[in-house]
Amino acid sequence: MSQKDTHVLLIGGRSGVGKSTIGREVSRQLQDVGEPHCYIEGDNLDQVFPAPPDDPIRERISEANLAALWANYRALGHTRLVYTNTAAVVSDVWITRALGQNTHFIGVLLTANDDTAAGRLAGREISGGLDWHVKRSRRAALWLEAQAPNWVVRVPTDGRYVVDIAAEVLGLTGWLSKVSTD
Repeated sequence: MSQKDTHVLLIGGRSGVGKSTIGREVSRQLQDVGEPHCYIEGDNLDQVFPAPPDDPIRERISEANLAALWANYRALGHTRLVYTNTAAVVSDVWITRALGQNTHFIGVLLTANDDTAAGRLAGREISGGLDWHVKRSRRAALWLEAQAPNWVVRVPTDGRYVVDIAAEVLGLTGWLSKVSTD
């Protein structure tokens, strides 16, 4: 692989599984050892209302925004990206269009049982939409399990510490020989 290759850690999973938390912890662990990288929370790429009428699933606006961000990071010399989003592990086609050719993916589907996800969602959803989020999370878990490609690794989060999950996820990348969890 050449120096111009882009290496992307995709972290996906249902709502309440801990994608953002794990993504931030992976980034922190990389920072602790001085490893250059970028971290993008994919949910921030399509937060527009109303959505463009020709982009009902918001894929095109996400792609355009990711391409713009990546151009800036790439100009700084970055080649590694940690990207989190519910459907990240099934988004490699449009992410490749946004980042360019020679993009290599490591896919992680974080998993949690229904009770774990519902408990986490209850801790963050303070509005009246908790039931809707729990049902949506369950549907997403089933859909992701069915749609995730074979190259995506499932990593359970139930009853585990964030620092340990992040170290396991980071270990899948081969980006480091050893990451401290102190």
